Amino acid sequence: MKIYKFGGASVRSAEGVANLCRIVKGEQGALFIVVSAMGKTTNALELVLEDFIGGNTASALDRLHEIEQYHREIMAGLLHQGEDFSADGISAGTNRVGALFSELGGLLAAASKRDDYDSWYDRIVSYGELISTTIVSGYLAAQGVPNRWLDMRRCFVTDSRHREANINVDRSTLLLRQAVDAFPEQVFVAQGFIGATPGGCPTTLGREGSDYSAAMAGYILGADSVTIWKDVEGVLNADPRLFSDAVHIPQLTYLDAIELAYSGAQVIHPKTIKPLQNKGIPLYVKPFLAPDHAGTLICGRIDTPIGVPILILKQRQVLISIRPKDFSFVLDESLPEIFSVFNQYRQKINLIQSSAVNLSLCVDDSRYLERVVDTLQTGFRVVYNKGMELLTVRGYDDASYRRFAGAEGVYLVQKTRRTMRVVRLAGLSGVSAVVAK
Repeated sequence: MKIYKFGGASVRSAEGVANLCRIVKGEQGALFIVVSAMGKTTNALELVLEDFIGGNTASALDRLHEIEQYHREIMAGLLHQGEDFSADGISAGTNRVGALFSELGGLLAAASKRDDYDSWYDRIVSYGELISTTIVSGYLAAQGVPNRWLDMRRCFVTDSRHREANINVDRSTLLLRQAVDAFPEQVFVAQGFIGATPGGCPTTLGREGSDYSAAMAGYILGADSVTIWKDVEGVLNADPRLFSDAVHIPQLTYLDAIELAYSGAQVIHPKTIKPLQNKGIPLYVKPFLAPDHAGTLICGRIDTPIGVPILILKQRQVLISIRPKDFSFVLDESLPEIFSVFNQYRQKINLIQSSAVNLSLCVDDSRYLERVVDTLQTGFRVVYNKGMELLTVRGYDDASYRRFAGAEGVYLVQKTRRTMRVVRLAGLSGVSAVVAK
């Protein structure tokens, strides 16, 4: 069996869904397809959530109507993608999609208690994947590709860490294998990003968590390979939207991929690599508009060195400096107390640097930042700078070190033998992705 994961960009339009179908039709044997929410639907549902939490039900329903219209336009467009297919699958899918939107609208209108943002996030935002997979499954059926739609809330059992849940491998293995073995179809369509607690409460696996879903499905089902279909030619040495001279990397090791993902590279979710590495399953990152392109292979060993520095720019960062009020050594007794606060508010720490009495942390600028600072200020002196970004350069050389570490607006530089990390003011210009030797 192969695992194919299609992100939101690949199914953002009727043409995208039709292209997915062409890729699937070109495959032989069993195929497990993981699909994200269409286009920017997750972002749009997050706005619905904000209105809902704020008590503005009318606005939330208006936003939901706009999302429904977007999906109905895609379904209408699929009816015109070709004449040599049955429209029955599309018609059935349209009815199921309508039912999902009605279900979500009823949930928004009826709820009275709205204080648990994280729990409501998972209940509301998870509909994006349920809707997208319903459309994809219906269109595949209409195109003569028999398939089985799976509800991953009944296949992936997770803990109750809302918005960043962890999959219980043993329980999920039993359920997912039972689901796949129960049906004769060779093609399965499943949601990325979502699961549920043992009690059935919906959970999500973290932003861009569909990659993690695909990796875990590959691990559980013993897949021959996992392929992530993207809107770029594979893994590049930098984000082409930020660095115009980014270049393609043909191969990466699992270790390199983990480092890149953890540092903030958007091409792969940080949790994706470990389950694949554990079973030696190769991961391909390929362009969905050019399926014959080799893309990038991620595996245990690579044939040739990468050859260029890899740049990952993590934006919307905050640099926090924490100092005990009595000037005691920060590393002696304060660390457990400090880190427990960050863990309490699930605030991810991206970089740590310490001196005798000072601890500097680079963190995401999240909705919980002010609570973290307020809590810490009861026992520590805390100052912080917003409007920062974290640049990670893996495989840096003298030229890249001089270029980035010595630039204006740099607040902190940290380096190891292979990796340099720079905390700097956001929006610096004149940065090149490919650094000449």
